[in-house]
Amino acid sequence: MKEASRFEKIAARCWNLLNEGKPFTPIFVVGTMSIYHAADLMGGHAWTWLIGLTAVLPLFVVYYVYDYPLFLRNYLWIPYVVFLIVWSFADASLLLLASGLYFFFTVFFWGTLYYHLRIGTSWWNFTRFWKLVLKNSDSTSGNAQEQLPKCFLLLSVWEYASQQIDQGAALAPLCGALWLFAAGVWLFSWILHRNLFDWQPEIIPTYTNNVPSPTAPVSDKVYVIVIDGMRKDRFEAANAPFLKRLRAQGTEFAQMETVYPARTVVCFTSMLTGTYPFEHGIRSNMVWKLGAKVETIFDSLRKVGKTGRLLGIAHLVDSFGDDVETVTAVMPNDLADRYIIERAKRIVEEQHPDLLVVQLIATDQTGHSRGVLYDEYIERIEEADALIAEFVGWLEERGELERATLIVCADHGQADGIGGHGHLDEGERYVPFFLYGPAIEAGKRVDEKKSLVSLAPTIAYLLGAPYPSHSRGPVLIEAMRKEESDEEAARHRLFAGAQ
Repeated sequence: MKEASRFEKIAARCWNLLNEGKPFTPIFVVGTMSIYHAADLMGGHAWTWLIGLTAVLPLFVVYYVYDYPLFLRNYLWIPYVVFLIVWSFADASLLLLASGLYFFFTVFFWGTLYYHLRIGTSWWNFTRFWKLVLKNSDSTSGNAQEQLPKCFLLLSVWEYASQQIDQGAALAPLCGALWLFAAGVWLFSWILHRNLFDWQPEIIPTYTNNVPSPTAPVSDKVYVIVIDGMRKDRFEAANAPFLKRLRAQGTEFAQMETVYPARTVVCFTSMLTGTYPFEHGIRSNMVWKLGAKVETIFDSLRKVGKTGRLLGIAHLVDSFGDDVETVTAVMPNDLADRYIIERAKRIVEEQHPDLLVVQLIATDQTGHSRGVLYDEYIERIEEADALIAEFVGWLEERGELERATLIVCADHGQADGIGGHGHLDEGERYVPFFLYGPAIEAGKRVDEKKSLVSLAPTIAYLLGAPYPSHSRGPVLIEAMRKEESDEEAARHRLFAGAQ
């Protein structure tokens, strides 16, 4: 299987400018205005509408700072209606152009051409994708109910200011009035987010301290298989006999909560550092400064002479750099996970890592391109089940599982629509998570709420490595066999006495 090329890594970062809602909104609005005023540009009369940008800049800032995901998007029409009432201005041609360009970009360019070239979806994917765009509730560019009112207001304010300047209006009072309006939109947004944006997971305030840092390994190897975007209720509905048997024979954490915002690079970074975006610095898939700002589990393993590898898509390089073995995401989606599993086998054979984290991507990509409430999504989960069964059987034949721990989980779920994830809509927040191995309690279910930030310290505990420097998640000690926990406690007492 090909690695992600340098071009693909750069292209993935560029695509995030259009995929993430925050950068998409200004890019789309500026692009639409440029097309609408193309004749002015060619005729040398561009200055009036460009000066009009001055009047709308504060509003750009407000909408960059504040997302309006989930039910908050319903409130976006209020500032627009206020603008229509106060200034009595609407340019129907401009708004129709914006609507046409938006749906062309999302439904045909993204939902059809992009996915056909990247993962092989049908040229007819637009017949479903338009419905997914209308349903999507997370703050990506594919959330029509958020992007359209934002863009309509920005375009209307900009065009109104441009026409007023063209008719000889003084810039200072015009900007003053529209900046005052933007300040009102900011205050409105601040009040809404302060009082209604209250569904984020609680932050663990202390660093990992529920179990002393290990002095000896519990397991020789740890294999973590992350089925990207596997929604918990759809996993339960799938015919996945191997994974469900593995879960029944190990320890399941039935309320494992992802982090906020639940974007892939954010989640993986939190999972493998043990902390949150405010600390590790990765706040979205659009990574402006490469590399996590804190220690990762890979750094911890190096301190004790052990190795770890992460096998995943090019986006993950932005956070983990050389610790990632990249896979190309440009391939038919029905082959992607098969190729990843074969690559994982090669890494085990050639590198013998103490920790191997494998990201399976087909389930997530199907959710994004075809939706999560359709049969295709469940079929990808079932294919992942069969491939993981094959991989585990292969490891067992090689004797790799004698003192190894398997961890199977998802990084986030997916909501309806284009399989959105980020702001923890229904289906995103809780993920499948279970451990299996000789050091793990069999047939146990833990119903207490846990967080994915516990993954890194739990891996460190299993492999006898220090916890990553800013790890906050508690070790999932409930999963450890009692005799293993007792032995570890005795080792700590002995070590303390020696000191």
